Amino acid sequence: MHWKVRQQFIPLEKTLLMGVLNLTPDSFSDGGRFSDVNQALDQAALMIREGADILDLGAESTRPGAFPVSAAQELDRLLPVLERLLKNTSTLISIDTTKSEVARVCLEKGAHIINDVSGLMDSGPAMAELIREFEAGLVLMHRRGTPLTMNSMTHYQDLIPEICGELELRIQSALSRGVLKEQIVLDPGLGFAKNPEDSFKMMAHLESFLDLGFPVLAGPSRKSFIGKVTGRSVEEREFGTAAAVAIAVIKGVHIVRVHAVGAMRDAVRVAEAIKGENYVRSF
Repeated sequence: MHWKVRQQFIPLEKTLLMGVLNLTPDSFSDGGRFSDVNQALDQAALMIREGADILDLGAESTRPGAFPVSAAQELDRLLPVLERLLKNTSTLISIDTTKSEVARVCLEKGAHIINDVSGLMDSGPAMAELIREFEAGLVLMHRRGTPLTMNSMTHYQDLIPEICGELELRIQSALSRGVLKEQIVLDPGLGFAKNPEDSFKMMAHLESFLDLGFPVLAGPSRKSFIGKVTGRSVEEREFGTAAAVAIAVIKGVHIVRVHAVGAMRDAVRVAEAIKGENYVRSF
């Protein structure tokens, strides 16, 4: 299996690491730490050294309760970092945005992937048409509502089938606008319009999302469901995250989205060794 990203075909035989780079002052995990351009670039360089295959740049918080920001503000935060990264690294760059106007500018600059946490629900046909035009990679995430409303939209009659059904509608929306199947990766949206019990059930049944026939990305990193069982603050959830990442690898997920790339790289390697696939290393 591969992922078509611009003019590249990215192999997905091994689990890829997507490093989170928050350029916001109010993200749930590390808000404000990397809002300075030089600090952001230093963090990006660290994640690349530690083995990140993709850097995911976000300039609007999607945590529960977060207020939206304008496209102009998003671009003000994104462009100084994006331009420097595209000039100085060949690492794939993903833009975490639900705004087609932001996506267009970033894709014109050379970004490779759009990570749409609304699954085209907020961004609509314009985003899908941009993905087709630029042949970019697209991450379609499942979410109900917006950051302001999603915590009130966690009622499911049958969790896994409902998420799969809603993802299928979002897939069809993309395909109907000319996006190729090979450009799409699915993210079931751990913690987005799901309570902690839902997120654990999703982790236990990740293979169900693979049955949709697309590569799958999982983003358990430092999420509140991990804090629910460990009692740990956001900054102390790396061990719990590593457990979730290892399980995701065993379940067959193709990409994991994480904050602590180096530690999670080790978790991925060990899980792949246990799984018995795609592990090459000199001892």
